[in-house]
Amino acid sequence: MKCIQIINVRGTRMLFLCLLISSFCFAQKDSMVDNGYYITYPNKAVVRAFASQKFAPLNISAKNNNDLYYRSNSKLGVGLGATYHSLTLNLGYGFGFLNRDKGKGETKGLDLQIHIYPKKWAIDLLGVYLKGYYLDPGDNNGLGLSDYYQRPDLRRGLTGISVFRVPNAGKFSYKASIVHSEWQTKSAGSLLYGGEAYYGVVKADSALVPGGVSNDFDQAGIKTFHFFNVGPGIGYAYTFVIDGHFFISASAIASAHLNFVSEQKTSDKQTKVSLTPGAVYKAGIGYNSSTWSVSANILGNALFSGSAASPNNYYLPTGNYRFTVAKKIDIKRGAKK
Repeated sequence: MKCIQIINVRGTRMLFLCLLISSFCFAQKDSMVDNGYYITYPNKAVVRAFASQKFAPLNISAKNNNDLYYRSNSKLGVGLGATYHSLTLNLGYGFGFLNRDKGKGETKGLDLQIHIYPKKWAIDLLGVYLKGYYLDPGDNNGLGLSDYYQRPDLRRGLTGISVFRVPNAGKFSYKASIVHSEWQTKSAGSLLYGGEAYYGVVKADSALVPGGVSNDFDQAGIKTFHFFNVGPGIGYAYTFVIDGHFFISASAIASAHLNFVSEQKTSDKQTKVSLTPGAVYKAGIGYNSSTWSVSANILGNALFSGSAASPNNYYLPTGNYRFTVAKKIDIKRGAKK
């Protein structure tokens, strides 16, 4: 069974348009619907209401503790969706009353997250291409800000894939806690092992480090850096089920990446090869049954890139918070409940 989730996010000044297409959930071929650990529903559709917010910041480490933590101005979106057989379509919108303009500027671009769960595999694809970041005056960044420091010229791009084996997929279901098309009725977990590969670029019209704090950063003067990460990972996933309905699910994968980075100043270019850590994490808590599902989830990717100019790594996490209320409804007459 495959489930692909695609999130398309475009930021505007006052409004937020989020198009989420989750598709290609092919019907399960196995005749056994209930395996004693989770139940599948090939004859039911899932309808849902949700609220979600994405994050894709950039952290540049300083010589002292005054790091620069650039944030994207991602909007809180709410919407409706439905799943039936091979297609899931969710449409969300960031209403103005939920996203007041507080001087953070606007983030524009495209943010795709594709999550695929074929039999015994968990595959995540990323395509994040954003422009427009800001620094928060509440952060300890050494700038002494009294208001948000906008960087409309700052751009971040990331393309990547992670592929991990789920050998105990006969008992453990990712789909039960994340896409709600199955119901985990008994606690179970699985080892996870596989690998990842990512290519990214961060660039701006001027230096990434503001001139007022350039003395605190080895990366002062750098306007662009490109990186490529590849490496293996291993982890574990587990869903703890209480009374057959309430669940707490979590999975974490630690990776070791071979990192290639190239940093560009106005007239100088440096490269470096190093080992950097990485992580893929997913968690959820909620209620599930043959008819209703309610859950709060986070799906994220912790990605680091080395620096030729500094002993400190760049930190580029990506992820999504989501709250969902979903209902499974019978489509075919005579289908088992």
